[in-house]
Amino acid sequence: MNNPAPGLAVSPPQRLPPPPGFEEAGNLRQRARAAGMDPNYWYAVEEVRQVKSGTVVEVVFWNHSIALYRAEDGSFHAVENRCLHRQLKLSLGVVEGCRLVCAYHGWEYDENGCVAAIPDLFGRDRVPKLSIRAYPVKVRYGLVWLFPGDPELADERRIPEIPELEGPGRWACVPLTFTMSAHHSMVIDNVSDFSHAYLHRRYRPFMGATLTRNETVGDNVHLAYETQVGRGRISGLFVDHERLDTNHMELCYEYPYQWSNTDDEIKHWLFVLPVDERTTRAFFLFYFKSLKIPLLPVRIPRFAMTAVLKIANRVLIGPLLAEDRVAVEAEQEGYERHWGDPPIEVNPVVRAFQKVTVRKWQEHLERAAVNGDARD
Repeated sequence: MNNPAPGLAVSPPQRLPPPPGFEEAGNLRQRARAAGMDPNYWYAVEEVRQVKSGTVVEVVFWNHSIALYRAEDGSFHAVENRCLHRQLKLSLGVVEGCRLVCAYHGWEYDENGCVAAIPDLFGRDRVPKLSIRAYPVKVRYGLVWLFPGDPELADERRIPEIPELEGPGRWACVPLTFTMSAHHSMVIDNVSDFSHAYLHRRYRPFMGATLTRNETVGDNVHLAYETQVGRGRISGLFVDHERLDTNHMELCYEYPYQWSNTDDEIKHWLFVLPVDERTTRAFFLFYFKSLKIPLLPVRIPRFAMTAVLKIANRVLIGPLLAEDRVAVEAEQEGYERHWGDPPIEVNPVVRAFQKVTVRKWQEHLERAAVNGDARD
C-alpha cells in the first residue's frame, strides 16, 4: 500500500453540488439549462420505420414514460407506461390486435387506455372500469408525433407544415435521429449558433458566418447569416453554387422546433424530444430540391435522390452531426462542473433562444400551478 509522503496531506475527492433547479437558478443560462419544454405542442418521438406492426417501445417526455405501440393493423397508439395492477411498464408487454398486454398477468389495455380484459377475475362477473392516460398520436414526415399536454388542445396546435415533404412532387428526405446526453437547450443553441465553424473544419457545412438578423417575434427567434454554405471537399461537389445563393442562410427557433433555409432549395427541420434534464432525442430532417452530379452541370434525377441522401446521411451528414453530439455532451459535462461560473457568450442569438425557452417554461409552470396539475 502506498502512503503519502511525510508532510503532504491528501484531500478527499470533492463532491460537486448539482446545478440549481429552475426556481433556484441565478442567471439566464442556469434557468435555460433547468427548463423543460411546454407539453402543449406536438413532439416527434420516433421514426415510423423503427416501430414495426405488433410491437411496443418506450418513449420519454420530460421524465414521463409513455408506451408507444403499433397495432397489428399498422395504427399507432400511446398510453401511460404502467399497468394499474402491479405498475410494470407496459412497454415490457406485447401487442395483440389493437391492444397492449401487460407481460406480468396479461391485463389488456385498449387504444384509449382502458382495461379491456383481465385473464382471471377470481369470481368477478365483469372487468372493472379502470384506465390509464392515453395520448393523441399522429404520423407525418416519416415520424411518429405525440401530444403530451392537454389533449383538448391537440387539435389547436399544429405539427409544422412542410409542403416540400408532401404530395407527388415531394422532395427527398431521410430522417436522422440522435440521442444526446445533453439538455435540449444546448442542442438548440448548437444548431443555430454559427460561431462554432471550427468544430466542423473537416466537413465545412458553413464558413465565415456574419450575423445579419437576430429578431424575436412572439415565441420565435428569427436569424440570418451571411455565410458560405456547403463548401466541403466532397459535399460541395453536389451543391450547384453557380445557380444557388449559398452565401446566405435564414434560420428560426420556432419554439419548440428549429429550421433553416438556403435559397429555398436546401432546408432542414430539427425536432427535439426533451427526455430529462440531461438527455435529448433529436430528429433531423434534411431535404433538398435537387443536387448536382459532381463535376457536371447536371442535376441528380429525382427518383435517385432518396438513395443519394441515404448515402449522404451515412458518410457526410451523420458524421457531421456526430461532431455536434460530442460537443454538446462535453458541454453538458462541463456545465455540471462549472455551472457557477459567469456565463460568457459572443453570439447574441444564444441569449435570445434561452430567453424564449425560459419564458415558455415559466408560463407553463404558472398555468400548471393554477390548474393544479400535479404531473408537472
